[in-house]
Amino acid sequence: MAVCQVCFRHCELREGQIGFCGARVCRDGAVTAANYGRITSLALDPIEKKPLARFHPGSLILSVGSYGCNLRCPFCQNHEISWSASAFAQAEKAETITPEELADTAAYYRSRGNIGLAFTYNEPLIGWEFVRDTAALVHAQGMVNVLVSNGTADLSIVRELSPYIDAMNIDLKGFTDHYYTDVLKGSREMVMNLIREAVKTCHVELTTLIVPGENDSEEEMEALSAWVAGLQEVYDGKDGREIPLHVSRFFPRFHMTDRAPTDVKKVYQLAETARKHLRYVYTGNC
Repeated sequence: MAVCQVCFRHCELREGQIGFCGARVCRDGAVTAANYGRITSLALDPIEKKPLARFHPGSLILSVGSYGCNLRCPFCQNHEISWSASAFAQAEKAETITPEELADTAAYYRSRGNIGLAFTYNEPLIGWEFVRDTAALVHAQGMVNVLVSNGTADLSIVRELSPYIDAMNIDLKGFTDHYYTDVLKGSREMVMNLIREAVKTCHVELTTLIVPGENDSEEEMEALSAWVAGLQEVYDGKDGREIPLHVSRFFPRFHMTDRAPTDVKKVYQLAETARKHLRYVYTGNC
């Protein structure tokens, strides 16, 4: 029996058993990444799609995804590769690529405007070992690394990766424990702690998807944006008011089709609420 240390779940795994995330396994008495180098998605994307608005704007970045996730968002837009039954069923079909091959691929696309590599689509921190090994090689090529994460990981992982990650977009999906625990099956405390750590080491932007009836009150956005504003962004000498926040519109999908898309006016209204505390607030999916 071995205990996974990636997130708050601390899955206790018997030999050969897969953890809750579907991507970590007990092998020879230790928990390792079953999805190491297993690639399901690869695309050259605008950096703004991550979304990152204030990190090399106008650039392209090679984006890579694997499979697995340690949350259970019922509206997941990447459920085909994250945590649905089909995701785990097709995990064995994922293409295997080495860190060296992926870093060389990123360098190959430099001539098309690529600035580096973004680990995204599924939750990259559940396979942090591959992120670390690949990102180090990308840096050696003189390129940048971006991490798009739900923020549900132990601080030791952030510290392990910090020498190699230049920017992160972290989901701060809401600001109540009820929403995180009952709807997302996650931990708000763990995400907040990770954000506090990440702003010390790299450029950070945050994303909040506004789900009708769940996290769409002005009071919650007021509390969320005020907390962000109180963070100290040690990396570039700015205070928390300069941390960008992306306020995004929900669309029904996957297991959450019981409500309409977020009203556009609501998204704009909550963005204005956030601007009371934050200098850079962007709206998405509107």
